Amino acid sequence: MRYQLFAALLAAAVCSHGAFAQNFPSKPIRIIVPFPPGAFNDTLGRIIAQKFTDGFGQAFVDNRGGAGSTLGTDLAAKSPPDGHTLLGVAVPFAVNASLYSKLPYSTERDFVPIIYAGFTPNMLVVHPSLPVKTIGDLIALAKAKPGQLDYASTGAGTSNHMSMELFKMMTKTDILHVPYKGSAPALTDLMGGHVMMIFDNMPNVLPHVKGGRMRGIAVTSLKRSALAPELPTVDESGVPGYDVLVWFGVMAPAGVPREIVARLNAEINKILLMPDVRERFLAGGVEPVGGSAEKFGEHLKVEIAKWGKVVKATGSRVD
Repeated sequence: MRYQLFAALLAAAVCSHGAFAQNFPSKPIRIIVPFPPGAFNDTLGRIIAQKFTDGFGQAFVDNRGGAGSTLGTDLAAKSPPDGHTLLGVAVPFAVNASLYSKLPYSTERDFVPIIYAGFTPNMLVVHPSLPVKTIGDLIALAKAKPGQLDYASTGAGTSNHMSMELFKMMTKTDILHVPYKGSAPALTDLMGGHVMMIFDNMPNVLPHVKGGRMRGIAVTSLKRSALAPELPTVDESGVPGYDVLVWFGVMAPAGVPREIVARLNAEINKILLMPDVRERFLAGGVEPVGGSAEKFGEHLKVEIAKWGKVVKATGSRVD
């Protein structure tokens, strides 16, 4: 009798999950972007929200920037695990796991991966007055003037910050960190000569490089970028093994039923294959990826471990 009762309860639970998946979504989907509007993190959220609204279910973007993306991330972690709240993530999601001495959420326990959406390299650019044209020139100058050169970032834990910290670690150089609240003010100060260099997303800096307001030095990926094929990679310029990709993905609070995760993954994969979406990605210098939720989960594990080592080696902690 107990076995029959257990079997009946199990069957009811399975049916309940199945019905829930079939009826999903039952209300608007909120896509939390833990960054201010303007960057590709925001663009990705808006693309998904628009395409969801067009053919899947109403969706909207909720920008919750601040505290190195931890405010919006914490909000997502504490949202109901029903698939109606999603989180747009990028490199800081993996970095913050070791960068912050204490987080209000668990990076690895409080979220479930949905999809790896895309990636782009960073570009190292310098003010035209800086007498460097190659990575070798920069390393030589930095070693000749330890602590006298500076670089901008958009805050602790961002790809700009960690790209340079990895570079400093691998080249044994000392370059001063100057954090800004966003790419726009950082680039404005760089063009004004108030800071000397930055690793930034290619779409942000390429127009300024072409306009002569900055000098492009190298890209952070292992392969040269089709957007600027004339620029070498950091790896081929004398720092073998240097590899940084600025990636973008989607997560959900832990506990979302597997059927809902699979449904969301399938829908976003369809979106990434749409010609107009691919065009918007590539115009922004971002390569669409897609694939399974498990694939994104494996990528996150690698990134968390990689940046954990850099944070530990460089002492880049936030208390």
